[in-house]
Amino acid sequence: MKRLAVLAVVGVIALLILSQAFFTVDETQKAIVLQMGKPVRDTVGPGLHLKWPFVESVVYIDSRVLTYETTKAEVLTKDKQNLVVDNFAKFRISDPLQFYRTLGTVERAKTRLDDLVYAEVRVAIGNYSMKEVVSSRRAEIMALVTGNVNKTVKEFGLELVDVRIKRTDLPPQNEQAIFGRMKAERERDAKRYRSEGVEEAAKITSEADKERTIILAEAGRVAEVTRGEGDAAATAIYANALGQSPDFYSFMRSMEAYKASLAENTRVIMTPGSGFLQYLK
Repeated sequence: MKRLAVLAVVGVIALLILSQAFFTVDETQKAIVLQMGKPVRDTVGPGLHLKWPFVESVVYIDSRVLTYETTKAEVLTKDKQNLVVDNFAKFRISDPLQFYRTLGTVERAKTRLDDLVYAEVRVAIGNYSMKEVVSSRRAEIMALVTGNVNKTVKEFGLELVDVRIKRTDLPPQNEQAIFGRMKAERERDAKRYRSEGVEEAAKITSEADKERTIILAEAGRVAEVTRGEGDAAATAIYANALGQSPDFYSFMRSMEAYKASLAENTRVIMTPGSGFLQYLK
């Protein structure tokens, strides 16, 4: 019975020693083996590893790309415009051993990066105008910031992958003034467009009236010519008819005169010997 108890105790101790002797590193991590708080080996990659139980300890370092958002900060552009910049950065721990010796924790790394990124962003934006920062040169500015910060953070075992501006705002004291100026500019443009539209409409109306007058005059001229030609043709026909039968022509013209003058409710007072009534006798 005592032997079984001794074997059980030995087994428990052996399992405890084995559990302390082996450690596993995840694929997303790297590990540093410490003895008395000091690194004693190179960085350990993913997998199952051995260490001296109870003597050595393990610190795990995240090897993935990490993201942090920097604090909003007010910067001054080249054209003396204040901007409130909100940006974020992506970084990785490139040298875990150096990182552990200099910074130790991810939170301290973020604090250090925040200071460095803000300083470089302020310097870089100071070399560009507000329009360039907001639109055309933003990628160039961020690449410059990333390169400059990387030169510094390399000594901390870090690598800055990218820096991006999420948003640029105007300070509250400047926002209303710039908004008012933009509104005034838009109203001035609107007035100019309206005046140009009225001027163009007047030109179009004038041209249309001119063309209308020309068309009506030409139509009047053609109508008068046509009317004159018709009257000439009618006169020729009448003259030809008169030459062929003067009595018949006189009779027909008298009938037309009777029809026009002796309409309903028309009274005509004439002497019986009037030539006008010769065909009514």
